[in-house]
Amino acid sequence: MSLWGFILKIFLFSLNYAPEPTGTGPYSGGLATSLAERGHQVTVFASHPFYPDWKFDADRNSGWWQTEVLDGVTVHRCPIYLPKKFNALTRLIHYGSFALSCLLPAVFYASQRRPNIVVNVAPTLLSGPVALLSAKVSGAKSWLHMQDFEVEAGFATKQMDSQGLLARLAFKFEKLCINAFDRASSSSPEMCRKLATKGREPDTIYEFRNWSDIENIYPLENSSYRTEWGIKTQHVALYSGSIAQKQGIDMLIDVAKGLSARKDITFIICGNGPNRAMLEQAAIGTDNLLFRELQPKERLNELLNLATIHLLPQKADAADLLLPSKLTNMLASGRPVVAGTASHTGLAREMKNCGIAVEPENPKAMAHAIEVLMDDANLWKACAKAARARALEIGSRTTIMDKLEHEFHQFAGSQSPISER
Repeated sequence: MSLWGFILKIFLFSLNYAPEPTGTGPYSGGLATSLAERGHQVTVFASHPFYPDWKFDADRNSGWWQTEVLDGVTVHRCPIYLPKKFNALTRLIHYGSFALSCLLPAVFYASQRRPNIVVNVAPTLLSGPVALLSAKVSGAKSWLHMQDFEVEAGFATKQMDSQGLLARLAFKFEKLCINAFDRASSSSPEMCRKLATKGREPDTIYEFRNWSDIENIYPLENSSYRTEWGIKTQHVALYSGSIAQKQGIDMLIDVAKGLSARKDITFIICGNGPNRAMLEQAAIGTDNLLFRELQPKERLNELLNLATIHLLPQKADAADLLLPSKLTNMLASGRPVVAGTASHTGLAREMKNCGIAVEPENPKAMAHAIEVLMDDANLWKACAKAARARALEIGSRTTIMDKLEHEFHQFAGSQSPISER
């Protein structure tokens, strides 16, 4: 039940949602489920699951509107367009299709159920106007949570052209949308400061972190995947997650090739996504690199403990536009991380003493860092211990949700938001 004495009615707009295993989906799902477990009435508007494979599950998706109750949460599934090829136009249609398909159901249910708070998770900002309209219809407060700055991230990863009329319109829409909500949040101090550069007043910005699953992810001596996958080498360098443009995972092929002379390390890319087939083609002949499917959530601890070192590549221009959500569980597993990120970024700060941050998109620098950690047992142990300690410091879902629930109660019951940053 709620710690604060009364029940809130909350609407959540999130394109990606549980049971999607990676990206925004698990965190939106965890947010809604945690609130429902505390007795609050949560209604979600989401797409049918498609990520990270970028294809629908035929057993779950009728291609139409559906409603289900998932872990105590009422979830309205809305049909969307899934592009086969990715460019600025198809991505815009993809995001826009969600906004259009949830518009009428959201406004109808808002007028009937009268929520106290309406939350929109970005991506996608395009559903922001629908969330704002739902809040206006019901008299609710509006809250925007930025999991990443999708407009700038699209430019950074060359998925959109940063020049011209479309770019100017995109930035204009982003700024208007960010400032139209009563409250805004993001997952790191750097991203919260970026919200302020978009025009938000600092006292209307809240830091809502991605949690570590410290109860279910913890260090193990050995992983069953080592036998299951026939891993004979002493060390494993692991990337697990979505295989998409903004991760810059193609660099890992060059890293593996650069360390091919070493017979004590296996590289594993474990995941799915639109770029996987292209990566597998490029990796032909790279004998020390394996591709594996994304593994079930129930086996995530075993998978993460297969790693000697976790790999976290990132596009240089995407720094502080997102904080990779996968980092928290990497740290919780008690394994060092080698990340491609500049020393001044939020990612480098988050993993300080927990591994090595190297110049992004530099395969030689990442390969050198991997060798340093593999060949210095004392450094590896120190980083591994610091990683687990950092995960505990960041906090469990319970701790983070206790603070957010308190914030929601103050927010819903006051005319001007109160921050406890």
